Amino acid sequence: MDNRKFILGIGLASLMGGVFAIGGYKLLGEPQNQVTYQTVQQNIPANFSANQGTQNTPNFIASASIARPAVVHIKTYKTVQQYQTPGYYQDFFRDFFGNPYQQHNQPQQQQPQNNTKEKPAGSGSGVIIRDDGYIVTNNHVVHQADKIEVVLDDKRRYEATLVGTDPTTDLAVLKIEETSLPKLTFGDSDELQVGEWVLAVGNPFDLTSTVTAGIVSAKARSINILRGKTNMAIESFIQTDAAVNPGNSGGALVDTKGKLVGINTAIATPTGTFAGYSFAVPSILVRKVVDDLIEYGQVQRALLGISIVDITAELAEEKGLKKVEGVYVADVREGGAASDAGLKSDDVILKINNTKVNSSSELQEIVGRNRPGDKVKITYLRDGKEKTTEAILKNKLNTTKVVKKDDKPILHLMGAKLQEISDKEKKKMGLEHGVKVVSLEDGKFKSAGVKKDFVITHVNNRRIATIDELKHYLQNKTRGLLVEGTYPNGQRVLYALGL
Repeated sequence: MDNRKFILGIGLASLMGGVFAIGGYKLLGEPQNQVTYQTVQQNIPANFSANQGTQNTPNFIASASIARPAVVHIKTYKTVQQYQTPGYYQDFFRDFFGNPYQQHNQPQQQQPQNNTKEKPAGSGSGVIIRDDGYIVTNNHVVHQADKIEVVLDDKRRYEATLVGTDPTTDLAVLKIEETSLPKLTFGDSDELQVGEWVLAVGNPFDLTSTVTAGIVSAKARSINILRGKTNMAIESFIQTDAAVNPGNSGGALVDTKGKLVGINTAIATPTGTFAGYSFAVPSILVRKVVDDLIEYGQVQRALLGISIVDITAELAEEKGLKKVEGVYVADVREGGAASDAGLKSDDVILKINNTKVNSSSELQEIVGRNRPGDKVKITYLRDGKEKTTEAILKNKLNTTKVVKKDDKPILHLMGAKLQEISDKEKKKMGLEHGVKVVSLEDGKFKSAGVKKDFVITHVNNRRIATIDELKHYLQNKTRGLLVEGTYPNGQRVLYALGL
């Protein structure tokens, strides 16, 4: 009996202890690190599918379906000579060392048969911009191609005609004979915002109809990829992180509505493949270049006639500028558009047509959208005061007239009349560039032994492609010149000219 009372007492004591413990817990409050679980009801729009993820997930299905049929695969071919002589030299060695029979003065009847053969030269992408067969691509995709083949998204194949090229923007226009083709509509690249989603559509590594996505990383980007080839180049690229690789060149950059906002042109990479940076020519500039090439056969390039420099903190301090903004005018061409409008060296251009410009690339792109004869409003800074003027833009011949495809500037220099060679001459002579001696009078060229039709390709080992480049290089030169070039018969010659 005593044992039962003892056990019962312990039980009651335990029970009372539990009650006091719970009461104290409630009285003193719950621990701060308590984990609670709650069921939240998610409101999902009626047009949103549960398997699409969250409401903010971008969906590129619609824009990809618009762009893919309008992006084509471009294949280029070169015509090469092939000597059919089994067991002698392989084609590889002939390409480098020429015809071995001719080198060893073998009789004519022993020379091998000479024929031609098409060899693949490269590939890229293009965008159909008109349903009657007009296609835009990069100039470097079709440069010096003897044959251009276009393969549509539905596998149809066509031989394309080259309508025109513009090395200064790295753009070209092709034409295939077909109608009712899928096409892309031009969007407004000016409306693109940094951080906005875009798609790159093309044919990297011959993988046709490839779509990649990224965002706009920067605008008006200059990477000096074109300026090494011509000092009139316009580099104002849209930079994105959409994956672009060899073969994407000439392909489409589209927005989420499926509008064409750029032509993919280049990548910045230490390896030759995508490393996070790709660049596209903005659609506003593309549209102007395309219209010019279709209508005139060449771009109607508008020029202000100035040399410009980006303003840095150092330059601002040197010139006494209060702000690091605008574009510095280093030189003004006499008789050019800017000179006629009253601009002078040391002026700082702040705006073109009320659009702010803070880099040379921005200014060149905005001016390059115009044609000779167009007026632009220029806001500039002189002696700390903001002023405005209007300039009537001119062409490279310093006129406001339309320049036709075969119109080439003439330069009279040291007794020679010089002119840029035509595309037909480049193809015939196997040259990428050159300035031809059209006629000769008494002077340095004639005294050095230069003859008519000589094509200058280099001066002092510097590549010469245009009259402007030759004039620019010869400015302030006081020593002799080594002029390298070739004649139509293929003879290469080096002349020494005294100054």
